Amino acid sequence: FPSHDRQYDIMVKSLLKSGKDIQASLTAYEANLVHLALGISGEAGEVLDAIKKAAIYNKPLDRDNIIEELGDLEFYMEGLRQAIGVTREEVIEANVQKLRKRYSSGKYSDKQAQERADKV
Repeated sequence: FPSHDRQYDIMVKSLLKSGKDIQASLTAYEANLVHLALGISGEAGEVLDAIKKAAIYNKPLDRDNIIEELGDLEFYMEGLRQAIGVTREEVIEANVQKLRKRYSSGKYSDKQAQERADKV
């Protein structure tokens, strides 16, 4: 397997865009989008960790912490919405339309979830 590992290492090295190239081409707008997306991801991870501690480690659910982290998520999501020029209402309406198409019966079913009529 070592030859395959070495070939993979070489392939990854040749295909990966360098940090220097990314930095050189990144606009202030793009840097802001990356910052906001990283914030969303980080805060979502903190929510997940709080749920993990309750569900897996049988610790009491830290509701106050989850409220705090959801607030942080809202902050970064609002920043991203503002950056791309979309409102919270537009996002929710688009999600409602998607879910209506996906779950045309008006109720969840595994079949509709798997078929994803909104993606056809």
